Formats: sequence, C-alpha cells, structure tokens
Amino acid sequence: MASLFRSLMQPTFRRPLMPAMPSLIRSFSSTLVQSATLNQVLRGCRKPQKKRRAISPVLSGMNAPAMKGVCIKVGITRPKKPNSGERKTCRVRLSNGKHITAYIPGEGHNLQQHSVVLVKGGRAQDCPGVLYTCVRGALDLGGVANRSTSRSKFGTKKPKKATVG
Repeated sequence: MASLFRSLMQPTFRRPLMPAMPSLIRSFSSTLVQSATLNQVLRGCRKPQKKRRAISPVLSGMNAPAMKGVCIKVGITRPKKPNSGERKTCRVRLSNGKHITAYIPGEGHNLQQHSVVLVKGGRAQDCPGVLYTCVRGALDLGGVANRSTSRSKFGTKKPKKATVG
C-alpha cells in the first residue's frame, strides 16, 4: 500500500506539446552571455548604432546604377594632403536635376561644357567631395587612347593585330 501511495505521489513526466525552442546561448561557448546591469544601462551603455550613409547618395536614392547628365563645368581638383597632382573633374547636372561633381578617370579626355556623360557611383579617394565617376567610352566621353591593360574600365577596344600578307 505504501509503495502504491509513493508511486501516485511521484510526478509523472509527459512530453511537451510544443517542441523545445533552440537555446539562444551558443552551445560551444564557455562563458554565459550576460545582460547589462541596471547601473550600466543608466550610465548609457546601450547606444544605437549610427545609420550608415550611402557612398553615392543621389544614385542610391534613385536606385540606379548609373545616370545621364550634362557637363556644366570641366576643371581640375587638387587631391588631399599626402598626394599631389591635378585630378580631372567635371560638374554635372543629372537628368533628375541634381548637381554633382564627378571624377574623369584615365589619361586625357574630350569633355567640355554641354557634353553628355554617364555617371556611376564610386568616389575619388583623394579628392574631397567627389563621390561619382564618369564612365569612359559611353555617350560623349571617349575611351582612353592606346590603353592596353584594364581596357574595359576605360572604354577601349582591343587593338587589331597586324596581319602579314
């Protein structure tokens, strides 16, 4: 009788109706993840991350890989401190009406005022405020003459091989 009473008093273990949720703590971690204390929270340990800015804001706002525009002014920009030289840039009025400064890559160019150019994202690292690049070999901007390497970046066709005849 006593054994029957004991077996009735023992808790019975049933399977849960829902499967157990996977633990949020990684199983291979040797230390437990601790949350911040009240003093740490009051002192300001939980600051939200700063929102990332777009590298090419005009193009990312329009969700476009490249945009057509008209050159307003063509000139040069001096690079930042450790570098020196003259970087060729142009001021462009894009088809959406915004004005930007774009870098002209490669050696030499045929741009002048009222030339139509295609502008893509990508900044000139040593020129402050120049966040866009003109596409060589598209619209009015010609490719780089006598270019042998990285020709696709500079809009140059493969040179014809001389045939012996």
